[in-house]
Amino acid sequence: MNEADALDIVQNAVWTVLIAASPAVLAAMVVGVIIALIQAVTQIQEMTLTFVPKIIAVMVALGISAPFIGGQISLFTNLVFSRVQSGF
Repeated sequence: MNEADALDIVQNAVWTVLIAASPAVLAAMVVGVIIALIQAVTQIQEMTLTFVPKIIAVMVALGISAPFIGGQISLFTNLVFSRVQSGF
């Protein structure tokens, strides 16, 4: 294993983390923008109004996208194990 192999594995790991985390982050971002617009229009500045909908949206997004996230992690795991098996 040389530096190029290690860099390739790290690059794939970072990409896998970005892809796997994107549904939850996207859901939190969309709900956050919607809640911010509602707060700006109605001038309600309640702190719990921002956290509770985001938590619910993230949990729903994770529940819906769990097979996709598991598939991405499985692909990365298979890639790493195949490279270990082949001796890099």
